[in-house]
Amino acid sequence: MSVATESLRRTPLYAAHLERGAKLVGFGGWEMPVQYTGILAEHNAVRQHAGLFDISHMGEVIIAGPQAETALNRLLTNDVRALAPGQAQYTLLCNEAGGIIDDLILYRLEPAVFLLVINASHIPRDVEWIRTHAPADVVLDNISDRTAALALQGPRAVQYLPAAADLKPFHITRLTLAGKPCWVARTGYTGEDGFEIICDDPDVVTLWNYFLQAGVTPCGLGARDTLRLEMCYPLHGNDITENTTPLEAGLGKYVNFDKGDFIGRDAIDRSPTRKLIAFKMTGKTPPPRPHYPIQSAGRVVGEVTSGTQSPTLGYGIGLGYVAAGTTDIAIEIRGQLFPATMEKKPLLRKNK
Repeated sequence: MSVATESLRRTPLYAAHLERGAKLVGFGGWEMPVQYTGILAEHNAVRQHAGLFDISHMGEVIIAGPQAETALNRLLTNDVRALAPGQAQYTLLCNEAGGIIDDLILYRLEPAVFLLVINASHIPRDVEWIRTHAPADVVLDNISDRTAALALQGPRAVQYLPAAADLKPFHITRLTLAGKPCWVARTGYTGEDGFEIICDDPDVVTLWNYFLQAGVTPCGLGARDTLRLEMCYPLHGNDITENTTPLEAGLGKYVNFDKGDFIGRDAIDRSPTRKLIAFKMTGKTPPPRPHYPIQSAGRVVGEVTSGTQSPTLGYGIGLGYVAAGTTDIAIEIRGQLFPATMEKKPLLRKNK
């Protein structure tokens, strides 16, 4: 069933989603499938076998030129110089106050050519920010409207993409799949092994059908959210925003203060007064949801930013900001307090 509005964009797989009976919702300015057969079944398919997501709403930007590395190193928090051709890194784009404009994956395709993958709702904002803060001789090509992407995720993902079996995690390569040229990266947002595949816009339908015909389960945003939350991967707009800094969000390992100046560096508080925690509900409780108050010692010390009932763990889990030094918490749900415990990240610990 479609809930389309004229303001929502559609990926090239829109018709394919309807054919599969997907429930569609608005997300980041796009009309996207939230589920097909059900979130639980799709979640379990990714944890146990393999699932396929349409991530064509994500943005792709090519940044190139002799000064591209220097420009990116000033724009991003991670050290771009550490990337060899074919490697990737998770990184953050910050404003002058140290707030997180976006979280991204940066790939070095060639010595002076980079691919930046950005969140769907932030494409215009990110591109304009980069254009404004990069030297004029840096080539910036927003290819988002010319490309589409899939995420093949799960412990058996490599069985459906044997050509990429030797590709290391956080590496990217050029392959031909089902007769279509693609960039294939061993990255993902689920905590499972898997690949993200970027192709020309018209080719994604062929690739989608190729994997589904091989037996991969189509999955929607609902499962993508429960999967990422079990791994404590932040969602921009919920867990990280322009009003949160990388250290508040527990993302300090992606910030290289020793590389030299970058936008927001001096504004990031090295000893933040709040922190993003992971927690689990204890006992028989309703699942936590965003904006539920978090209490400690009888007073509100923060709020839930993401929460759900974990399909894998079988209890409520969440992320939320609390005052630094908080140790004991309870979640306020519809005026009633329910016990919870702060946990180390990730909440789901997988055997490697």
